[in-house]
Amino acid sequence: MDPPFQEKYRSLFNDYTIVSKDKDDSLMNANDECELPLIDLHRLTLEYSEREQCVKEIKQAASEWGFLQVVNHGIPQEMLKSLQYEQRKAFEHPFRKKAEDNILNLSANSYRWGNPRATCLRQLAWSEAFHVPLTDISRIGDAYKSLSASIEAFTTTANALAKGVAEILAENLGVSSTFFEENCPEETSYLRMNRYPPCPFSSEVFGLIPHTDSSFLTVLNQDQIGGLQLLKNGRWINVKPNPEALVINIGDLFQALSNDVYKSIKHRVLAPQQVERFSLAFFYCPTYETVIESSIKPSKYKEFTFREFMMQIQRDLKATGDKVGVSRFLL
Repeated sequence: MDPPFQEKYRSLFNDYTIVSKDKDDSLMNANDECELPLIDLHRLTLEYSEREQCVKEIKQAASEWGFLQVVNHGIPQEMLKSLQYEQRKAFEHPFRKKAEDNILNLSANSYRWGNPRATCLRQLAWSEAFHVPLTDISRIGDAYKSLSASIEAFTTTANALAKGVAEILAENLGVSSTFFEENCPEETSYLRMNRYPPCPFSSEVFGLIPHTDSSFLTVLNQDQIGGLQLLKNGRWINVKPNPEALVINIGDLFQALSNDVYKSIKHRVLAPQQVERFSLAFFYCPTYETVIESSIKPSKYKEFTFREFMMQIQRDLKATGDKVGVSRFLL
């Protein structure tokens, strides 16, 4: 059921000796492990002083880390386990059925693996994914009713969670109190179901290459295998999995909207050597016509629409194989 990574990218592996001479010797090294700031969202429902302290901690984590983890987030563990089970079943199909038969009846190119634009091993992603725009949920065939029901239940609650956190983070930024309500209807976000197969070259390739997210916020549910790393103060740090928590991280759009009050932090996933790893990522995104503009002056970024942002990403990927991101719109 695994994608044919070695066959597809044979030339990259053949060129490994040349590439390895130029690569950073610490490419996969991250000796430090951290537990992300842990926020109990139940405190938002308590008396004023407790709520305000919780809000302060959310903003502080987003500002200092760009990442936080949350418990009592409103998404039942049973719901997460159900979707994880259905996700595993979808990935267990033979590769050719996933790649050629569009077994879930999703939009074109929704099943993705590797990196067709990779020009060297460090750009290769040893993973496969179902990329599901929320408008596609209704298209999932009758043979996968349990999967579509699980996706719908999760994304509805994840959307509410992301919206609530976004509105908290936007306080005192000069952002309209109705900005996210008006510009981020549920159908403009998407879900990405990831699988990282065992990799015999885990010291040479990534499961997911270093990147930032092209969203306002990302809500991540991962298994306990580990492998997520984030870049903090110039060092890669291992993120210790917490079975009770969801991870939330700042995306590029919030960095621009906040005028760098919050940073979209580069992160990556290591390829597991002997076991498979799974994760679910909900990307909280606006409509393509939404204008991203900071109310904090002087603004560091020129205003842009989400459509312009995504088109620039595609141009950069085509030209270089890498995403440049929000720095493209710096003034």
